[in-house]
Amino acid sequence: MVMLANAELFFKVPPTPPKDGEVLLKRFLFNELKTATWNFHRYNKLGEGGFGSVFKGWVDDSSSTAAKPGTGMLIAVKRINQEGLQGHKEWLTEIYYLGKLRHPNLVTLYDRRLLVYEFMARGSLDSHLYGSGTEEKVIHQDFKSSNILLDSDYNAKLSDFGFAKDGPIGDRSHVSTRVMGTYGYAAPEYIATGHLTGKNDVHGFRVVMLELLSGRQVLDRSLPTKEKNQVEWAKPYLTSKHRVLKIFVARIKGQYYVSAAHKPANLANQCLLIDHKLRPNMNEVVN
Repeated sequence: MVMLANAELFFKVPPTPPKDGEVLLKRFLFNELKTATWNFHRYNKLGEGGFGSVFKGWVDDSSSTAAKPGTGMLIAVKRINQEGLQGHKEWLTEIYYLGKLRHPNLVTLYDRRLLVYEFMARGSLDSHLYGSGTEEKVIHQDFKSSNILLDSDYNAKLSDFGFAKDGPIGDRSHVSTRVMGTYGYAAPEYIATGHLTGKNDVHGFRVVMLELLSGRQVLDRSLPTKEKNQVEWAKPYLTSKHRVLKIFVARIKGQYYVSAAHKPANLANQCLLIDHKLRPNMNEVVN
């Protein structure tokens, strides 16, 4: 994706010399991106995010100039909305983290001045559900299915680092910050205190797991009162070996072994624990 406020802002950003360990990124000019997206034409619009609208475009992989549609490298261009929910601070945060982090499950940042990312052909995980490890301790803060993008082979990559924070260091147990993120995914202790730890992302991961297992959105006001909140609805099922299969989405019935179904459900239940100290960390979740 590419994010840009305007052409003037781009040309006011002075070039900075590379630092030790810094990844050298491509540089795209505003006019080339404008041409690559057909002047941000509505037919090329992929969707909207916290920063603004996202458009697809084509560029030459070697020269970084605009290419004919269907040729060269496909990219996604995020055009900043000055009145959007996220602003300049979040934009710089995303540049900071995705400019230095590299991992198979993080979207690749190509340009830090206009935020040029790789194009993810399969879109976000939530669009498939509902039809519409680095060593550095970084807390994403907005872990949700719409921020998980899928490439053409359905490999998942985490995106949208506008709310990311460095994790606590030394003997500090948390980072204090104003509450941000998306309702339904943020951990209850974080909402109550503003104390941020890596366990907040574990909580968000658990919610995404429940989405995958149940096919239900986090909040669905069209359902009966007791079923509107996916987490509250799933809790009693996750703690029962006999009832846990009731949360599995109907369309995958018969496509899994009953014995194997308990493992992801049990993991989701552990990540659901109210006491964040009892939740597994992400290394334990993955392993």
